[in-house]
Amino acid sequence: MPDVAEAASYRIGFDVGGTFTDFTIYDAGRRALHHHKVPSTPHDPSEAIETGLAQIIARWDIPPERILFVGHGTTVATNMVIERRGVKTGLLTTAGTRDVIEIGRQLRPHLYDYSVVKPEPLVPRERRIEVAERLDASGNAVTPLDPASLAQAVAALKESGVAAVAICFLHSYKNAAHERAAAEAVRAALPDAFVSVSSEILPEFREYERLSTTVINAYVGPRMARYLDRFTARIKGLGIAAAPLTVHSNGGLMSVEAVRDHPVRTCLSGPAAGVVGACVLGKRIGMTNLITFDAGGTSTDVSLIDRGEPAFTSSRLVAGYPVRTPMIDVQVIGAGGGSIAWLDDAGALKVGPHSAGSDPGPVAYGRGGTEVTLTDANIVLRRLNPTALLKGRMPVDEAAARAAVEAKVARPLGLTVEEAALGIIRIAVANMSRAIRSVSTERGHDVEDYALMAFGGAGPLHAVEVADECSIPTVLVPVEPGTLCARGILLSDVSFDFVRSALSLLGPESWTRVGGDFAAMRRDGEAWLERERIPADRRSMRAVIEARYVGQNFEVQVPADADFDASAAGLAAFADAFAAAHRREYGYDIPGRPVEIVNCRLKAVGAVESVSPPPGEGSGDAAVAAVGTRDVYFDGGWQGATIYDRDLLPVGARIDGPAVIEEMSATTVLAAGQRATVDPHGNLILDVRRTA
Repeated sequence: MPDVAEAASYRIGFDVGGTFTDFTIYDAGRRALHHHKVPSTPHDPSEAIETGLAQIIARWDIPPERILFVGHGTTVATNMVIERRGVKTGLLTTAGTRDVIEIGRQLRPHLYDYSVVKPEPLVPRERRIEVAERLDASGNAVTPLDPASLAQAVAALKESGVAAVAICFLHSYKNAAHERAAAEAVRAALPDAFVSVSSEILPEFREYERLSTTVINAYVGPRMARYLDRFTARIKGLGIAAAPLTVHSNGGLMSVEAVRDHPVRTCLSGPAAGVVGACVLGKRIGMTNLITFDAGGTSTDVSLIDRGEPAFTSSRLVAGYPVRTPMIDVQVIGAGGGSIAWLDDAGALKVGPHSAGSDPGPVAYGRGGTEVTLTDANIVLRRLNPTALLKGRMPVDEAAARAAVEAKVARPLGLTVEEAALGIIRIAVANMSRAIRSVSTERGHDVEDYALMAFGGAGPLHAVEVADECSIPTVLVPVEPGTLCARGILLSDVSFDFVRSALSLLGPESWTRVGGDFAAMRRDGEAWLERERIPADRRSMRAVIEARYVGQNFEVQVPADADFDASAAGLAAFADAFAAAHRREYGYDIPGRPVEIVNCRLKAVGAVESVSPPPGEGSGDAAVAAVGTRDVYFDGGWQGATIYDRDLLPVGARIDGPAVIEEMSATTVLAAGQRATVDPHGNLILDVRRTA
C-alpha cells in the first residue's frame, strides 16, 4: 500500500502543441491517470499552461502543494526559428571564416527546383565580426588570440546593439581557451547579452554544423529565457512549488536552468516525449517494433522503434538551418487536423503544409476561421462528432464546415460536398503515408514486422487508412492518444548529453586517449546530475563511440560500456562491435581497413519513478459502451456506424466496423470489415485487414 505522502502526491506532464496544449495527471495514491486539453495560446504558450493547470486543480480537487512533479514539452524555440522571431544576434569567429554560416555545405535541397532557396542567415554579414586568432586541428595556437582585435570586435557588436552573441572559433572543440577569453570579454562589455559559446554548446568537429547550432542557441536564448520566466511565474502563482522540468530532443528531461543555457536542445521537445511514451507502452504490452504516428493539429511526426529502442540522430534541419545535437530521429511534415485545403494555380487540390492552428482554427470551431481544414472535412463526413469535441466541452458547427467545403473546394472542382471532403482526407492520408515510408521501407525495414502506434488528436482518426496504404497489418491506439506526448513526459528520465571529438586512428595510443575523454565526461556527468539533485541510486551513464572506416565521410554509432575498458581486450572488443554495427547499418564490413574514431558521447541519466496504472481483467462486451449510431461517410458512401464511448469499453471488448470510438482527446474510426479489441491495459488493437 502507498504511504500517506505518496497517496496525496500528483505528477503532471503537459505538451504545448500548435493547436492544443495537452495534460496528463498521475495520481500516485490511486495509481490512476487523468487527461485534459485546452486550446493553445500561440502569442504566449504559458497562458494555456496556466489555464489548463488551474482547470485541473479545480476539476480533480488537487492541492497545489501536493503536485510534486511538473514536466513540459515545448516548441517555443523551434517556432522562433521558423518564424524568425529571435533576437538581434552577433557572431565572433576566426578571421577569414565569417561567411561559413552562409556558404554552408553547398548542397541544394532540390537540385532542379530553382524556386527553392536557402534561408537567410540568422546573423547578417555586418554583424559577423572576425577576430585575429587561429588553432590547428590538434588545438595548438597557430595565431595567438589578439587582444586588440578582440576588443575591437566586441566594441563593434556593442555598437550594433545586439542582444545575443555567438562565439565560434576554428577547432575550439580541441582547445576552448580562445573562446573562453572571448566570452569573458563579451560578458564584461555587454553584461545583459546572452552569450553562446560553441565549445560549450557543441564541442565536436564539423565547423558549419557547430557554427549553425551555436548561432541558433544564441538567436533563441533571450526570448526563451523570458518565456521560461513567465512559465515558472505562472506555475508558482498557482501554488505549485515543484521545480519544472523540460523535455529536450533526446527524450530526456532538463531543469529550467539547463534549458536557459541550451535552448537549442528543445527543438524536438514534444515529439521526442511522444516516442518515449510509445517505447514504454510498447514494452509493457510486448510490442517492441513500432512505427509511431503522431498526428496533431498542425503537424504529423513519425519515428521508428526497433526492438524497443527509438532511432537516434545527431543532426537535422530546423527551418532549413542545421542543428547538431543528440535527438530522437523524428520526421515532421505539415499535415494535421488544422492543415488547410487549397487549390493551386492549376486547380489541383492540396492539403497543407500551412495550418489554421488554434487561432482562428478550423471553420467548424467558430472562432473566425475561414479556410477549410482536414478537421472540417472529417466533421462534414461525420467521422468526427458533428456536435462537439473534447467530450462535449468544445462545440463545433457542422453547417459552417459544410458550407465552407462546398464553396471553396466542391463547387470549384465540380464535386459533391462529400466527394470534396473525402478527397481532402485522401490527400492528407497520402502525405502521412509518405512520411511513414520515409522512416520504414525507405530505410530497409519490412513494415509487416511493425505495428503502427497512432496518437495525437488526429492520429487514430486516420490510422486505419494510413496503415492500409502502407500495408501495416496492425494499429495500436493507446488510452487518450491525444495526450500521449504529455504522458511520455511522465515516463522520461532526466538526462543530458556530453560529447568529445576524438579524431584519430584506432590503436592502443588513441584508445587510451578515448578512455581519458570518457573519464572526463563521466566527471562532468556526475557534476550535472548533482546539480539536478538526482539521488545517487537513480544515476546511470550510457556511452556511445562514433567511428568510421578511413575514407568514409559519415560514422556509425557503437554502444560502449560507460565503465570504459582501456585494455587491449577492450580495444579488440570495440573493433568487433564496430564491424558488427557497420554490417547492420550498411550490410557489409571491410576486414583489414583502418578504423577512425570520430566522437565519444556519454549520456548522464537520472531515472524517474514509474508511472504505471495496473492492468485490468475481463472479457467484456462492447455493447455496454455503445452510446448511439450515426451515418458516417466511407469510401462506399454513407453507412450506419455504431458510436462507442471509449471510457466505457471493458477489457476484452471486441468492436466490429463500421464504428466510431470517441474519447476526450481523439476519435478512432473503423470501416466495415475491420475489428478492434481492448487489451488489459486499455489499448485498442486494430486489425486493419478487412474480413468478409
